[in-house]
Amino acid sequence: MFKIILGFLGFYFFGFFGALIAYFVGSSIDRTRSYGVGGINPFSSGQRKAVFFETVFTLMGKLAKADGVITQDEIDHVELFIQKMGMTAAHREQAIAQFKRGAAADFDITATLNQFMESCGQTLNLKQMVVVYLIVMAIADGVLDKAELALLEQIASHLGYRKAQFQQLLDMVLNQAHFGTGQATSSHALTDAYKALGLNEKNTDQEVKRAYRKLMSQYHPDKLIGQGMPEDMIAVATEKAKEIQLAYDLIKSRRGF
Repeated sequence: MFKIILGFLGFYFFGFFGALIAYFVGSSIDRTRSYGVGGINPFSSGQRKAVFFETVFTLMGKLAKADGVITQDEIDHVELFIQKMGMTAAHREQAIAQFKRGAAADFDITATLNQFMESCGQTLNLKQMVVVYLIVMAIADGVLDKAELALLEQIASHLGYRKAQFQQLLDMVLNQAHFGTGQATSSHALTDAYKALGLNEKNTDQEVKRAYRKLMSQYHPDKLIGQGMPEDMIAVATEKAKEIQLAYDLIKSRRGF
């Protein structure tokens, strides 16, 4: 949009070369609007990938240690999480190293979160995906205990989420997970589906469609990678998108649109 408008203006005022320069400037603005600042500079995007990777796995280590001890079950869950993402061998080693670093007794999450906000703070989708990945990790054993919840709330607050916003996101992820594990039963599946989209039965058809499109855009692989998510960490986001699709399909079939 901007590249076309600026291209016309550039041609009108400065001729062909003015149009060319304005077109490229407009293209940069369009990429920024779609993918964040990292969409302009590939080096910036590369830095974001490294920061996102480090943030997720150090905070996973901190989350696993939230109750004071890391159990074998939690270690197994991390291994399963890494396998699900299909990471390269080098990335797997880095992930485990960052997890252990975050699990250290003296690890302070403040510096990690500050670094993340400095590099990725302008991209709402990356901030959301950090919280989503941590929630997925926390509920992998089927239990979200008080220590884990308190740490998740602290992290979300540092990333700019108000308590009500975090609670809604948590509720959505918990209910989305029902559609990934087959836990959504016929008796309450429709209610779960609405919650998975952040809605309820009172929302209009247009509101349902709008919420679905917004969520699918947030989890779109190309957009996330463009903003700075490592390519071999996209699998969990793709899985969440499938869960959202199943929830939406159920609502759509019941409403008949």
